[in-house]
Amino acid sequence: MKTLKSTLLTLSVILLITGCKQQESNTTTTSNVESADLSVEKAQVTSVMKAYKDAIQNLTTNGTSHLFAEDSQVYESGGVEGSFAHYVEHHLGPELGEFESFTFSDYTIEIQVDAPYAFTTETYIYTIVLNPNEKGETRTISKKGVATSILKKMDGTWKIIKTHSSSRNNK
Repeated sequence: MKTLKSTLLTLSVILLITGCKQQESNTTTTSNVESADLSVEKAQVTSVMKAYKDAIQNLTTNGTSHLFAEDSQVYESGGVEGSFAHYVEHHLGPELGEFESFTFSDYTIEIQVDAPYAFTTETYIYTIVLNPNEKGETRTISKKGVATSILKKMDGTWKIIKTHSSSRNNK
């Protein structure tokens, strides 16, 4: 009887240890999968933000509406600009027409993904060269900027739902 109890106790301990090791292994695998998924999600968010930045540098808003949710909200330097469509029509679109060039430098982006949302913070210096005036003179504006955006994954695609940017003179 003592031998049976000892054997059962030994088997129980072995099963318990094996179960713990298996659980540890499953946790590690899950973490690795989540880490890989997180890298993919961050890359997708980066791609959305880069596409928007590149369009601005190319002085166009063509092909950018798909980057934003239909009911998105844009805030710029203390102003509520409305949806992205409204912002393009009443602010950004006409403004880009006044620029000879618009470039970003010292650009950094931080991304936090907490699906189905992602949060970004971009910092940069932007330099705008205005179109020549009637005398043929151009003017250059250089400012330090920051933008924060909230994206949401909708139907498998990351879309900007809120974005806020502000700037100050570049010292």
